[in-house]
Amino acid sequence: MDKVEPMVYLNDAFVPASEAKINIFDEGLLSGASLTDMTRTFGHRPFRLQEHLDRLYRSCKYASIEIPLTAGQLLDHTHKLIDANCQLLDTYQDLGIIHFVTTGENPQYSPTGSVRSVPTIGIHSCPLPLPAARHLFSDGAHVVTPSIRHVPPQCLDPKAKYRSRLHMWLADQQAKAVDPRATALLLDIDGNLTECVGSNFVMLVGTTIYSPTDRNRLEGVSLVTVRELAGKLGLDWIEKDLQLYDAVNADEAWLTSTPWCMAPCTKINKIPIGRGAPGPTFHQIIQAWSDLIGIDVLKQNLNTSIESAKTE
Repeated sequence: MDKVEPMVYLNDAFVPASEAKINIFDEGLLSGASLTDMTRTFGHRPFRLQEHLDRLYRSCKYASIEIPLTAGQLLDHTHKLIDANCQLLDTYQDLGIIHFVTTGENPQYSPTGSVRSVPTIGIHSCPLPLPAARHLFSDGAHVVTPSIRHVPPQCLDPKAKYRSRLHMWLADQQAKAVDPRATALLLDIDGNLTECVGSNFVMLVGTTIYSPTDRNRLEGVSLVTVRELAGKLGLDWIEKDLQLYDAVNADEAWLTSTPWCMAPCTKINKIPIGRGAPGPTFHQIIQAWSDLIGIDVLKQNLNTSIESAKTE
């Protein structure tokens, strides 16, 4: 029996993943002119999908790209893809859904000049790689500040989520040279904390959570979720320029990201943060997140089991 493939939406059609092809003259490949966003499911239901799609439209507007679908059409196509591809998951798995939009194909590079004259748009998905992140919740994350700096906002506004992130990939290679499990926490050209590769960074001092300003980082949907939950728990939230000194001396620090929501950060440049272990406020917020979605987030990330993680 032939293996059933996940579906991909690409340029007006749903196709099996193996048949989803992008023209080599697409500007997403030629120049990295591509915007993106990622959503996840909990128990096979998308979480804050509309917020992710709204951010994608804002990113594209910033890049002067007009998505060739209405907001309603994009939402409908996304739900169709989620429904189809969740049927291929095991019961313990959840789905990551990726949207991308490029400026389209460049006719100057095509030998025939025959190219699509509209932006390229795609939606694809994958099972969330939760087992690979299990150590984040048992031991905590280790972040390393590399020599490579974050792209200045005078060049690219980090509030737009774009795919041309070679600097982040190179930064992560430097971090992994220090510790294979580490991730990079980039500084700006003035030495302020910005964001990690694929996640936001926040820290706790007393009952106040501190975040870098949105001048220097993406407004992550998971970051917003933590901010909302923290407010309900009576915690203060301040956004300001932060330096390595501040992070080293914090009581707790966390990484927020779509795939695994929120993870404790227990080391920075091999220096323990707080007690060097997941702290009590982390557990307080992750429990509030679990109550919000009806799944024990910590248990799912440790066991990768939806059924065992469902709350009453």
